[in-house]
Amino acid sequence: MELANRTAVQEFIMLGFGLEQQKRYFLLIFFTILYILTLVENITIIALVLLDAHLAQLPMYILLGNFSWLEICYVTSTVPRMLFDLASPHRTISFNACFLQFYTFFSLGTTELFFLSSMALDRYLAICHPLRYPQMMSQCSCYRLVAACWLLGFLWYLIPVTLVSKLSFCGSNIIDHFVCDPGPIFSLVCPPLGNVPIFFQITTFTVLLANAFFVVISYGVVIFTLLKNSNQGSRRKAFSTVSFHLVVVTLFYGSVAAMYLAPDGGDQSELTKAVTLFYTAITPFLNPLIYSLRNSQVKEALGRLCSRKVRLLWRKA
Repeated sequence: MELANRTAVQEFIMLGFGLEQQKRYFLLIFFTILYILTLVENITIIALVLLDAHLAQLPMYILLGNFSWLEICYVTSTVPRMLFDLASPHRTISFNACFLQFYTFFSLGTTELFFLSSMALDRYLAICHPLRYPQMMSQCSCYRLVAACWLLGFLWYLIPVTLVSKLSFCGSNIIDHFVCDPGPIFSLVCPPLGNVPIFFQITTFTVLLANAFFVVISYGVVIFTLLKNSNQGSRRKAFSTVSFHLVVVTLFYGSVAAMYLAPDGGDQSELTKAVTLFYTAITPFLNPLIYSLRNSQVKEALGRLCSRKVRLLWRKA
């Protein structure tokens, strides 16, 4: 593995979507509105979990509150930069800023994998071991699980991204993408690349497949347990909650797998950019709608919060 101490490239040029100016302005307006709505949705969920005494004590909603904060960070790591490039004719990004986005983007994505596994674990314990659930998933245990997700997520790509940044970049500095992604970055590296690309792929595949396996097994056992449950009312309610979780899991894993596990995942075509756009901008917008805002307990908490605010305003008036 030959690493270079210095690089000839000081900045990169982001090609983005390669559209005419009028279409770029349309995308700018559309994704600005989508970004604002995503922030509003996730901030609403965080506020509900923090302000509602009932939700604040439930492990599932502690996880959801942290998941919403993760979604805010995740979408902010890419979308504001993309909006800037859509509005600006000069789509350059410095070497350090590019690799900071690269590391942050992948670390937050990995953290999301661990959060999805934690939520699967929470549903498994709640449905398959209801009597032991309060002890096994106490508030203390839940916060430790949250801390572990953040810590593992940001440690996982620390070494791989550092190794990629130490490679020698020369010649072209054009990234055919709207984010600093490994595919176009590796295409700009001077040979020989050594074992860095293989190490990066192994790191990605390991965390993705391990979490996917855990999620599939957990929800598989949950569904099997629910099918054996004779109480139709509780079974219907549990199936409703689990189905929302499975939709979120499918959206994220499906888009990420299509991007990084497909044979042509390194080819940064327009289709690849569209897939990346889906799981970086569209999925964080859809997740709150699927996960929380359609949940009865969240609706009840929102109603209690609104009623409290109305009463306070009425008293002041």
